[in-house]
Amino acid sequence: MRQIIAIARLTLKAAFRFRLVVLMAVLLLGAVVCLPLIVKDDGTAQGFTQIMLTYTLGAITALLGFSTLWMACGTLAREVEECQVQMLVVKPVARWQIWLGKWLGILMFDLLLLAISGMAVFLLLQYRARKLPPDEQTTLRNKVLLARGSAREEKKDLEPWIEQVYQERIKNSPVTGFDRTQLRKQLAEAVKSEFQLVQSGYARRWEIDLSRVKDFLRDRPLYVRTKFMTAEQNKPSSGLFGPPTFRAVWQVGPPETARVWRQQMSLASETYHEFDIPPNLLDDRGILTIEFVNLNEASLLFQLEDGMEVLYWEGGFAFNYVRGLGIIFCWLAVLAALGLAAASFLSFPVASFLALGVLIIGLSSGTLSQVVAQGAVWGVDPNTGMVDQPKLVDRVMVPMFGALLKVVNLVQGFSPITSLSSGRSITWLQLGQAFVQIVLVLGGLFGAVGILCFTKRELATAQGNQ
Repeated sequence: MRQIIAIARLTLKAAFRFRLVVLMAVLLLGAVVCLPLIVKDDGTAQGFTQIMLTYTLGAITALLGFSTLWMACGTLAREVEECQVQMLVVKPVARWQIWLGKWLGILMFDLLLLAISGMAVFLLLQYRARKLPPDEQTTLRNKVLLARGSAREEKKDLEPWIEQVYQERIKNSPVTGFDRTQLRKQLAEAVKSEFQLVQSGYARRWEIDLSRVKDFLRDRPLYVRTKFMTAEQNKPSSGLFGPPTFRAVWQVGPPETARVWRQQMSLASETYHEFDIPPNLLDDRGILTIEFVNLNEASLLFQLEDGMEVLYWEGGFAFNYVRGLGIIFCWLAVLAALGLAAASFLSFPVASFLALGVLIIGLSSGTLSQVVAQGAVWGVDPNTGMVDQPKLVDRVMVPMFGALLKVVNLVQGFSPITSLSSGRSITWLQLGQAFVQIVLVLGGLFGAVGILCFTKRELATAQGNQ
């Protein structure tokens, strides 16, 4: 262990000799201090946090990520090319210890910069929050600068209904093998719409289980976050200017009791709305009942995934912020492992190119998801989303994209910046899952490849090729 720590210290000292890394540190300081001063917010709590958290933490992650990749590729590849690593390998130090020592040294450098920049953002956030109007400061404390848990309705198992409709459809009208896959997707969407659609004059009820935190929520207000859609945007309920709104009655609380909270609202579609409800509206089982009555001529659609959500206070902002920085640190750890793995068997320019290419693929999860969902790379009908006949390239690329998407989701399944800017809770369990999935699984995969390649590499051959 002493060998690994010694190499980590040497790597940390060498990091400050990279001119690009020093430049990145200056840009990091500028992103933390200057960006919030240059970009003005709209004076609201949401606009304030959008600038202070989303932009600054996003810039910090991007700058630290780029410098981590560059330093990880350079610290090993250049030492091999300049014949410096040979001074280490002739000593009683295993190559895996050299690799791990460099990885830990890069993490120490990242931890130092992330802690300094993260603390600067936190202090600047607290300072500038005092300049907001009093009502926006209240909104900031109650909805943003805290950790709120989330609860949704229990996910419905629609497979029995989908299978029943599908079997009836192919019985009455036989279709070819590949068309059946597309047909099943269309029927699944049709079945989902039956559970999502609220027709004119009808009601939709959600029962959200909060029994796990029932005692904790006593005398605490809750927040309902909802979003609905409609195809009939030309039928506004009120107002001549701005987007059309739709009237509805909201009833929250145990049905048919005196404790039911009732409110009529007029809300716009295609956007998230959040409103608070009084405390102590759970029934004896800890179930919160929410009922929506559609008062419009148009039918409204609440998606099963994000149509209805209940938010509740779970903790303070400071520890939530620390946990968010912890997930960002996990991202940097896997980038360091990626760069070192590339530098273990490639020259510095090629290793940098390969590492950036892998990073770009990781950032293309939206394209990967679309290809996997459509089941084809080309030839998709833009109107129906169906493919007439799959090509050979589709049969090869779609499963490959599906595997890549699963790997990418190990990292992108956690979004600390979005959670922090919206006041969402980042639990210790989520941080632990991020560490296991990102650092141990994905980082361990890169580490195993890098250590194996570095152990098998003929350093004298690499030296002789210069």
